[in-house]
Amino acid sequence: MKKNRPGILLTVLTTWELLSAVQDFIFRETTSFGMRMSEKQRVILDREFRDVSTPYGEVRIKLGSRDGHILQRAPEFESCRLLAEKTGVPARDVFTAATIAAQAL
Repeated sequence: MKKNRPGILLTVLTTWELLSAVQDFIFRETTSFGMRMSEKQRVILDREFRDVSTPYGEVRIKLGSRDGHILQRAPEFESCRLLAEKTGVPARDVFTAATIAAQAL
């Protein structure tokens, strides 16, 4: 990093309440003499879960919406995995079937 020496970039997400403890830990456990900090904000979609029917059985779907409009649909992997084990079908096939069924939501 400095003077063309190799370096490592460490990124930490924490709360304001834990900031001092995290700083102490980094200074104690690394060779660092300083750190840069910046505040970040996160925007997330409203989340809701629904079940959809597939040829293999019911799969849980996570829906992400904003202002009442569904923008994202994603099968829950664990739901697909369990159904795949139960039916003997590859998890990829269950995931694909669930993705197609979720489009109707």
